[in-house]
Amino acid sequence: MKAILMTAAGGPEVLSLRDIDEPQIASPTDIRVKLHAAGVNPIDTKVRRRGVFFPNPLPAVLGCDGAGEVVAVGAAVDRFKPGDKVWFCHGGLGREQGNYADYTVVDQRWASSMPTALSFAEAAASPLVLITAWGALFDRGGLQAGQTVLIHAGAGGVGHIAIQLAKLKGARVITTVSSEQKAEFVKTLGADEVIDYRIKSFADSVNKLTDGKGCDLVFDTVGPSVFEQSIPVTAHFGRLVTILDPGELNWAEARMRNLLIGFELMLTPMLRDLHEARDKHVAILDQCAAWFDQGRLRVHVGEQLPLADASIAHEKIEEGHTQGKIVLTI
Repeated sequence: MKAILMTAAGGPEVLSLRDIDEPQIASPTDIRVKLHAAGVNPIDTKVRRRGVFFPNPLPAVLGCDGAGEVVAVGAAVDRFKPGDKVWFCHGGLGREQGNYADYTVVDQRWASSMPTALSFAEAAASPLVLITAWGALFDRGGLQAGQTVLIHAGAGGVGHIAIQLAKLKGARVITTVSSEQKAEFVKTLGADEVIDYRIKSFADSVNKLTDGKGCDLVFDTVGPSVFEQSIPVTAHFGRLVTILDPGELNWAEARMRNLLIGFELMLTPMLRDLHEARDKHVAILDQCAAWFDQGRLRVHVGEQLPLADASIAHEKIEEGHTQGKIVLTI
């Protein structure tokens, strides 16, 4: 089969299209999936630059997000049959094969039935960002109806999903963007207030919008500088959640505000083999599938590229400022 191999740690040029053996069912609960699309996420580019998480030798197939059709099942599989469409977040970290490939094998426990309303590309774009946004807003952030949340980079892969989940919860959503086009986009997702951070300070804007009280929850998807600037706009006794390492900071104001600081790394259950936590990830996908099919949730695929152009997809991710998700079609 065709697959994109990471042959060394480095730039996008270390990704190349090669022929490798097709994966085979090895456990009675495995399903074999013909992949039709693979989502491209920032974590893929970080693994490519820094190296895989496991001591397995390279080459490796990257890509945590996949969607496709079941073509064979193990003897004990009772949830899926050949012909079923599935989506999942599995592999791509250096141990199990990732999804930049024609086929993959995954235990049925980690797959979910694909929403009927989505194309393969849309489904492949979704799992990692859905699980990340859910974990940050609800599990770490404790977001409740009627609260105000600030979501940074609302037009991005995680951000545009987080806006919708927060609105489904009944929260007031303030978000930051970097262009008029993105401002219009996030408004269509339900954002109540939009701040173009190129034009005005998001901190000043948030304090004005909240009468100086700040937001009950702030969700940082950008990095250290934005995290630090977000401390003074998080309400006293509020929560500040990030998906990145905030670096070395002066925590005095966070302490004075009695903030709860949270980290959302949705890879942890896969990296640490926390099976019950992964079961929850699948439950999140099941719930979100219902919302997609009800028209209450949507995913924006900003660009689709063929599998052979994986290196170009990585370049685009690393340039930043993408709107929605980039997907490889297979």
